[in-house]
Amino acid sequence: MSLQEKIKNKPFLGWILFFVTVIIVFVIALFASSIIERRAEAVLTMQMVKPIAEDEARNEVWGENFPRQYETYMQTLDTNFASKHGGSKEIDYLERIPELVILWAGYSFSKDYKQGRGHAYAVKDIRNTLRTGGVKESPLTSTCWTCKSPDVPRMMKKIGATEFYKGKWIDKGAEIVNPIGCGDCHDNKTMNLHITRPALIEALERRGKKIKDVTHQEMRSLVCAQCHVEYYFKKESNYLVFPWDKGFSADEMEQYYDEIEFSDWTHALSKTPMLKGQHPDYELYMTGVHAQRGVSCSDCHMPYKSEGGVKFTDHHIKSPLNNVENSCMVCHREKTERLVQDVYERQDRLEQLRHLAEKALAAAHIEAKAAWEAGASETEMKSVLQLIRHAQWRWDWVAAANGLGFHSPTEAMRVIGTSIQKSEQARREIAVILLKRGKQYPIELPDISTKEKAQNFVGLDMKTLIDDKNDLLKTTVIEWDKAAKKRQGSLKQY
Repeated sequence: MSLQEKIKNKPFLGWILFFVTVIIVFVIALFASSIIERRAEAVLTMQMVKPIAEDEARNEVWGENFPRQYETYMQTLDTNFASKHGGSKEIDYLERIPELVILWAGYSFSKDYKQGRGHAYAVKDIRNTLRTGGVKESPLTSTCWTCKSPDVPRMMKKIGATEFYKGKWIDKGAEIVNPIGCGDCHDNKTMNLHITRPALIEALERRGKKIKDVTHQEMRSLVCAQCHVEYYFKKESNYLVFPWDKGFSADEMEQYYDEIEFSDWTHALSKTPMLKGQHPDYELYMTGVHAQRGVSCSDCHMPYKSEGGVKFTDHHIKSPLNNVENSCMVCHREKTERLVQDVYERQDRLEQLRHLAEKALAAAHIEAKAAWEAGASETEMKSVLQLIRHAQWRWDWVAAANGLGFHSPTEAMRVIGTSIQKSEQARREIAVILLKRGKQYPIELPDISTKEKAQNFVGLDMKTLIDDKNDLLKTTVIEWDKAAKKRQGSLKQY
């Protein structure tokens, strides 16, 4: 029996067929409308009001084309959010943990070490920190500008990376004036993510990977990894290098540094050839579950948001704990309170171990100083210095990374544990050296209970350093800004 005969015998079948057809057509129409709408949104979102020049470093110029992204980027100026262990609020870590002054004795971090603020503060904060010195004393190299501004790739194209790394930090102040922003991560014509710092490309190539072969999802982490990494400067040229040749773990990078006999400085108290961890966020992340699951840095720190029917990436780069619903709840199904509590529990445990490592390391440096003063030989101290070097490197590999170990809690716990073990082993060996010379052990440790007391103990003249910095800010920095404004036509004060 044909369909027409069936409908003739049972008219209700015709009505059923009619309504089913209407529903199908309606659904298809909705689907087509959605596709057209999304395409229109994409065109609207990416439409350029006016061309952006190559190497344009002014974020506000990019913002004329992409106001939503720029408005959220400007929110990185907000320093009100403070989680239990971080956030955007300014924290003086030397005041909070005076032992750090001892750990970095003889190095610039013993002068000043604060929690990093949002990206929009990048240039202001590097100008203000005592680490970069003043007019009379400028201890750092030009390489220290590398991660602070989209002016850096502009200058590297102009004079070459090798030449950029040469000279002192103070020499390029008039050229590096726009804080971290659009040009650091985006192509000015296509808006595609791209890498602007050669050190990352070079490190990947040494590992056998070409940047052209990485996926878009990988790129959403690698643009961050241009700066949120461990690095060192080659001694002769100050050329920037990522120590990834053997791997991303603390142990593998430690082996790399030992083989090339590299040290950042010699400790002022213990005479240890030291390693200074920078901010190995990417390396710690690479040892954790989020990297294993293919979650990128941007997924958590720059989640998507919708506004007026337009979906875009939130450029208010911040702690996910300040945006749990959009960052974490995309994958997790716990209640917000439970998830935050889970984070804090892991961080609390790591912080407890980290403070044990800091106290042990501070004591080891001071006791090593006593051993030298008691007449210890280089042969006797060789093992001690190696243990202190490795212990502090492992502590710093965790402590210098953002997130208090949360990017890889299990690995962070393991590494801090080995730091404590090596610190205590160094102290045991120092005890033997002192006792052999008839000295009392344990020795009487100095009062380093405040930042000021610790800085005085390591011989820092803080008044001179502060006066020199204020001189720089009141004179030289003003001239930098005048020259920059003349060069680029405008200069936004962040």
